[in-house]
Amino acid sequence: MSTFGGLNTATTSLWAQRRALDVTGQNIANVNTEGYSRQRVDLQAIGGSAVPAFHSTSTGVGGGVNAEDVVRIRDAFLEGRAQTEHANNARLATEAETLGQVETAFREPGSTGLQRQLTDVWDGWEDVANAPDTGAARAQVLERMNALVGGLRFASASLDAQWTQTRENLTVLTEDANAAARGIADLNLAIQRATHTGLPASDLADQRDLLVMKLADQVGARARPGQDGMVDVVVGGFTLVGGSSASQLALAGSPDLAGTATDKLRLVTAVGELTVSPGGRAAGSLSALNGTLPKYRTELDTLARGVAGAVNGLHTTGAFDQHGDPGGPVFESSDGADITAASIQLAFSDPALIAASGRSGGPSTDNSKADAIAQLRHDVGGPDANYRKLVVALGVEAAVANRNVEIQSVITTQVDAARESVAGVNLDEEMTNMLSFQHAYAAAGRLVTAIDEMLDVLINRTGRVGL
Repeated sequence: MSTFGGLNTATTSLWAQRRALDVTGQNIANVNTEGYSRQRVDLQAIGGSAVPAFHSTSTGVGGGVNAEDVVRIRDAFLEGRAQTEHANNARLATEAETLGQVETAFREPGSTGLQRQLTDVWDGWEDVANAPDTGAARAQVLERMNALVGGLRFASASLDAQWTQTRENLTVLTEDANAAARGIADLNLAIQRATHTGLPASDLADQRDLLVMKLADQVGARARPGQDGMVDVVVGGFTLVGGSSASQLALAGSPDLAGTATDKLRLVTAVGELTVSPGGRAAGSLSALNGTLPKYRTELDTLARGVAGAVNGLHTTGAFDQHGDPGGPVFESSDGADITAASIQLAFSDPALIAASGRSGGPSTDNSKADAIAQLRHDVGGPDANYRKLVVALGVEAAVANRNVEIQSVITTQVDAARESVAGVNLDEEMTNMLSFQHAYAAAGRLVTAIDEMLDVLINRTGRVGL
């Protein structure tokens, strides 16, 4: 190797260590940047010439170091695992949130819940049974039944509002997912162009992967490696993003809760309306819209019909009011159709029309019917018992959902920590690298100085004797 070859070796080292320090600085600068993946300079030794020649030979030492490539540190397996776990976590959290809102609608357990109002109604009928000729007792049972009607209507309206809000949120989520898909396609195109021209695309890839993770949360998307650094994004077997082109999703199905029995909500492709099976928050929302909320709305309607049927059945069968006239229905539907939680109302407001007596033939202080209605609270197949079963089942379902969310959150956190250990910036490691590159740069500079001194001796002192 010639002397000038040594200068070239030192020059490559100076350039490589400076580039490595630049990359280290970029990593440190983005230590808190969301989605940033740390980078590393791929240092490669420049070997001697492997081509035989007559007039030049290689010493076999090599020609320095090459630092052209900067590698983006990312583990594809952990990224795929994270997309799956994030989607599962988002779905479970949405389902648990829905059950929590149903519990809020029922206000159980609590002093204002339907269970408390049912108990108040049966207590009121007991008061009527104890004093059937007292107007105050008759008036208070009417007020308590009116409060129960209000509670049923409020719970029904809360479930309806929750269904409507969930549908609107899913519509917004779908539009947001479409925007993210378009963003991924645009970034794919930019990455492809950068790859073809040899420009760095790490920052573009970080932005794209951040959008992919967002889509995983929203619709359970999975990324699949493509050509030229691009990725395809798949949702439920449907390719939402293929290279630089993106498809769009839309929400289809019933616009109201009552129609979900025959026209369930679903995600479809904007073109062709092919049904897509999503994951993530979209799956949790669809489960709420098509399953959880209609189910508990039906249970609430069943409770309203059960209360009305049990009380009306006793009140209209061999029962007589304060005037001695046969008793009529206590509850009725406001729209003339079947009684539901939304339509139930009291059929009369006159306390004298309460049929507490079981004796015909004129006014009587008999309390047999009022007592029979009060005893409905002990009916093992009555509305009170059925509602307790419903509340217990709801509580168990919500507890299981919350526990599943806690378990899934731990799994997701562990996977994120593993991803961070690979792709995240470790300041200790970067500081060590910075010192290493700094010393290597200083050593390369010292090598240049040493060669310079050698050349000085060779040029200025060789052959000059006696000076």
